[in-house]
Amino acid sequence: MAPPSFSDIGKQSRDVFGKGYHFGLMKLEVKSKASNGVEFTCGGSSPVDTGVVSGNLETKYKCSDYGVTLTEKWNTDNTLSSTLDVTDKIMPGLKVTLDGTFKPAAGSFAGKLKTEYKHDRLLINSDMGLTSSPVINMSSSVGHGPWALGYSTAFDTGKAAVVKNNLALGYSANDMVLHVTANDAKVFGGGIYHKVRPGLETGVSVNTSAAGNTDFGIGCKYDLGSDASIRAKVDNSSKVGVSYQQSLRPGITMTVSALLDANKINQPGHKIGCCLEMQA
Repeated sequence: MAPPSFSDIGKQSRDVFGKGYHFGLMKLEVKSKASNGVEFTCGGSSPVDTGVVSGNLETKYKCSDYGVTLTEKWNTDNTLSSTLDVTDKIMPGLKVTLDGTFKPAAGSFAGKLKTEYKHDRLLINSDMGLTSSPVINMSSSVGHGPWALGYSTAFDTGKAAVVKNNLALGYSANDMVLHVTANDAKVFGGGIYHKVRPGLETGVSVNTSAAGNTDFGIGCKYDLGSDASIRAKVDNSSKVGVSYQQSLRPGITMTVSALLDANKINQPGHKIGCCLEMQA
């Protein structure tokens, strides 16, 4: 089995803090699948502060015989996006992706080429914009037993210079995942994910910079049953986030979340949000 990609090292602890929260946002998402295998995703969202509504429609078709997946997306900004994936056909373990974005109003087009190669103990990702002077992003990770080591870099062809050097190290046990990161030798971080017992997950996150700024947070998720769960998190700036998720019926899930500033508990500025997800 291939190791996690560079971006997925430490994903478990990050999910404790980021997944299941929709602060200041009203969101609706509907997913369905046709009999011919075409998947449809339709969504809309509106920030509570502005009330501006945005939406998107996405279709995905998989042709397993040829290892091809075609995804097309349209949003209310009148932006059209298409993605073509070819998996395990050029060579085993290699996935090639071609992205294209077109804005009819401006007449602009942007493209990106991505590759991913998976091996039992190696995973390599790369992407570059289809421009005259693209920035080439590359990352790799190697795994050995419970350990995973990742490196990410970027080369700006216009400046002929390396503009990013990031490192990540992760360790996975049966019920615990630890990771540490270093970004350009300026920002350092780490996190711990711990599955205390079935239905209870906790996470700790720490980030510090060479300038001396430090962020710290702790979060948890607790399953009240098979159809409901609660989440909570707090950071060193006294921002408290809470979330309640309930399965109303099979395929329909509602999430209500709130972000409170404990330093200004009697003042406005707290955020609430709601998300309704439907899947057929």
